[in-house]
Amino acid sequence: MSSPCIDVCRYDDTTGWCLGCGMAKADKKAWKHEPKRRVEISAALPARLASLAGIGKPIGRAAKRKK
Repeated sequence: MSSPCIDVCRYDDTTGWCLGCGMAKADKKAWKHEPKRRVEISAALPARLASLAGIGKPIGRAAKRKK
């Protein structure tokens, strides 16, 4: 399974989730060192990104551009 990371790496101050992929820093570490958790992490990302978008945060590639 390939990483969902899209090299945006900007984090929401409140949730700690990456605006690009939805992973928290701990998720990124787990992705690298705990491959068994990848399915669990991947499953959480769409809802996280939707939540961030719902509060007006830019997500995905759009998050790379600073406002």
